[in-house]
Amino acid sequence: MEKLTFYALSAPEKLDRIGAYLSERLIRDVSRHRYGYVCIAMEALDQLLMACHCQSINLFVESFLKMVAKLLESEKPNLQILGTNSFVKFANIEEDTPSYHRSYDFFVSRFSEMCHSSHDDLDIRTKIRMSGIKGLQGVVRKTVNDELQANIWDPQHMDKIVPSLLFNLQNVEETESRSPSPLQAAEKEKESPTELAERCLRELLGRAAYGNIKNAIKPVLIHLDNHSLWEPKIFATCCFRIIMYSIQPQHSHLVIQQLLGHLDANSKSAATVRAGIVEVLSEAAVIAASGSVGPTVLEVFNTLLRQLRLSIDYALTGSYDCAVGVSTKIIKEHEERMFQEAVIKTIGSFASTLPTYQQSEVMVFIMNKVPLPSSQHSIEDGKAGENRNRLTQIMLLKSLLQVSVGFQCNNMLTALPSAFLDRLLSAALMEDAEIRLFVLEILISFIDRHGNRQKFSTISTINDISVLKLKVDKCSRQDTVFMKKHGQQLYRHIYLICKEESNVQAHYEALFSLLMLISIELANEEVMVDLIRLVLAVQEIAQINEDNLTAYNRCALFALGAAYLNLISQLTTVPTFCQHIHEVIQMRQKEAPYLLPEDVFVEKPMLSKSLDCLGPEVFFWQSKISEVLGGSGYNSDRLSTPYIPQLTDEDRLSKRKSIGETISLQVEVESRNSPEREQRAPAEEITYETLKKAIVDSVAVEEQERERRRQVVEKFQKAPFEEIAAHCGARATLLQSKLNQIFEITIRPPPSPSGTITAAYGQPQNHSIPVYEMKFPDLCVY
Repeated sequence: MEKLTFYALSAPEKLDRIGAYLSERLIRDVSRHRYGYVCIAMEALDQLLMACHCQSINLFVESFLKMVAKLLESEKPNLQILGTNSFVKFANIEEDTPSYHRSYDFFVSRFSEMCHSSHDDLDIRTKIRMSGIKGLQGVVRKTVNDELQANIWDPQHMDKIVPSLLFNLQNVEETESRSPSPLQAAEKEKESPTELAERCLRELLGRAAYGNIKNAIKPVLIHLDNHSLWEPKIFATCCFRIIMYSIQPQHSHLVIQQLLGHLDANSKSAATVRAGIVEVLSEAAVIAASGSVGPTVLEVFNTLLRQLRLSIDYALTGSYDCAVGVSTKIIKEHEERMFQEAVIKTIGSFASTLPTYQQSEVMVFIMNKVPLPSSQHSIEDGKAGENRNRLTQIMLLKSLLQVSVGFQCNNMLTALPSAFLDRLLSAALMEDAEIRLFVLEILISFIDRHGNRQKFSTISTINDISVLKLKVDKCSRQDTVFMKKHGQQLYRHIYLICKEESNVQAHYEALFSLLMLISIELANEEVMVDLIRLVLAVQEIAQINEDNLTAYNRCALFALGAAYLNLISQLTTVPTFCQHIHEVIQMRQKEAPYLLPEDVFVEKPMLSKSLDCLGPEVFFWQSKISEVLGGSGYNSDRLSTPYIPQLTDEDRLSKRKSIGETISLQVEVESRNSPEREQRAPAEEITYETLKKAIVDSVAVEEQERERRRQVVEKFQKAPFEEIAAHCGARATLLQSKLNQIFEITIRPPPSPSGTITAAYGQPQNHSIPVYEMKFPDLCVY
C-alpha cells in the first residue's frame, strides 16, 4: 500500500488507471462473493483518496463512486455500510478543482431508501438506517456549497432527503420507552438514528439560503399531512422547533408564511388537523421573535381571522361547503371550539412578539373586523346571521383581549386611536352580557400598566389600602391629555353598563377594577372629582330605580359604590372624606349589610326587597362629599353638580330599551317643535292648587308620558315605510309653505301710500328698496 501510494503521488496521471483497475477487481469480487478482497480493494481506494488531492483526481473519483454505487446496490448490509463509510470519508475531502459532470442522484435515492430500511433484525436495521442518514449528510456536505454541482435544494432531491430524516426522527418514542441504564443510554445515544437524523436535519437547514427555505419546508408539511402527524401535534411541534432554531433568524418569516399557506390549503380539513397547524404556528411565532417576523404582519392576522370566521361558519352550518348537507364529513362542534381557542392563543402569542406600534396596528385591524351595528356592512340579518354575528364578535374580542394582555405602552393617546376606542366602546352598549364583559376586560388590560389588576379582583371594603401594595405613578402629561379627550366617553359607557339588568358578579368586579385602575393610572384632581360624581350617579341609579332593576342589581350597585369610595377616600388622604365614607359603611353594617360587597358578592348573596324604605344615613351624599373635599382644595362647584351622561348618535345603534326611551324623548322634542303644532297652549296660571295637583298626579302623568313615548318609538320602528314617508313629507310641505310666506314678506316691499306708480308704457312698476332700508323679522337678523 505504501509503494502504491508513493507511485500514485509521484505519477498522478496514472491515478485514473489505478482507479479503473481497482474498480474492475472490486466489481468482479462482489459478483463472485469474495468479500475479503472487496474490503481490501475499498481500503486501498480510501487510502489513495485521502493521500492524493492533485488536479487529476476527478477521473479517479469517477471510478471510486462507481465502486461505492456497486456496494450500495448489494443486498448485503455489511457491503452497504462499507460503501457508505467510504462515501462519508470522500464527502469530507475538499477538492481543489470543481467537477462539472458528477451526478449524485443515485446516492440520494439509495441513501434515502436505506433510511427507510425494514430489515427483520433490529440491530442491522438500525445500522442500515444510520448509514443512510450519514450518507445523506455526506451528499449535503459535498454539494451544498458547490454551485457547479447538482443543486441539492431542487424539489426532486429535497422530497427524498427531508422525509427520510423525519421518518427516523419519528422513532424517538420507541427508543425512549425502554428506559435503559445511564451507561447504556450513553451508548444508545451515540448510535441512535433519531439523534443522527436531527443533527443532519439541523445541518441541512442551517445551510439553507433565502431562496431554498421553501423547498426545504414543503416536504416537511407534506410528510406531516401524509402520516396524519398534525393531530397529536407533539411530533409536528418538535419538527418546527428544530426548523426554527436551525435556520438563519432573518429567514424565520418565510417558515411562518409557509405554515399560513398550508393552513389556508387545509381550510376544509378536520378541526383537529387545523388546530395542530395553528399550535405549530404559535410555537414557531414565539421562536421567530428573536429574528425577523417579516413585513407581512397583518397578513398573518388576516389569515388567522379568516380561519376563525370559517370555523364559526362550519360550526353553525355543520358542513365544510356552503350548501348544507353537501359535505360527507361530520363536523364536531367541540372540535371547532378547540380550533377557535387555538387560533386565539396563536394570535396572542404572535402579537406578543411584535413591537408596540405594530401591536397597536394589529388591535385596530382586529377591531375593524368586529361586526357592529355602526358598520352596516358587517351585520347579517336573520336568526343564523345573529348567531354568526354574536360568535364572530365574541371570538374577535377574545383575540383582542389576548393581544391587549401583552400590550404595554406609556402613551395611551397614540396607542389607542379614537377610531379604535369608539368602536370598542360601542360594543360595550350591546345587549349581550358576555360581549360587555370582554370589552371591560380589554379596557382593564390597556389601562393596567403596573400590574395592579389582580389586587382588585375581589370587591371589598378594606380599612387599610396599604395592604394592597399598589404601584402608583404620578399621572403623566400624555395621560392627562388622553383623559381630557376620552374621559367623558369612558364615564358615559361605565354609567350605561351599570344600568344593564343582565349584569352578573363578573361585570361588577370588572367595573370596580376599571374604576380603580383609572383612579391609579390616569387620574389627576379633575378626573378624581369626575369619578366620584360618576359613582354617586351610579348610586342614584340604584336608589331611584327608573330602569326597574332587580334587587340583586341594585344591591350590587350600592356595594360597588361603597367599595370604590372606601378605597378612593384613602387614596385622596382627606381625613374628613375618609370619615364620612367610614361612617356610612358602619351604618350599612348595622342597618343594611346587604348594601356592602361582603354580603352581595358571595355565592348566596343576602338581598333585601325593601330597598325603597332605606334611611338617608346609609347613602353617600353629594352635598356632604362636596363640602368635605371642597374644604381640601377640590373643585366644590364641580363636585356639587350631579353627573349626567352625554347622549350621542351611538345610542341609536344599540338595541337597549333605555336608549329607545332616549330616542323617544328626542322624537318628542322634534314633534313638539314641528310646524304641525300651530296652536300654542296659553300660558297657564300657577297657583297653590295647581302645584298640589301636580305633586299628587305626578305618577299618573309620568305613566302617561312613558306610554306616549313608547307609542312614538313604536310608530317609527314598526310603521310601514310609506306611512312614515307620507307623514314626514306632509311636515316638510307645511314647513316649506311657512318658509315661502316668510320669504315673501321679507322680499316684497310694503305698499306705498300713493298706490302704484304707472310707468311711461302704462304698466305698474314697484320701487326697488335698498337692502339697508328693508324691515327684517327679528329671527332673520344675526
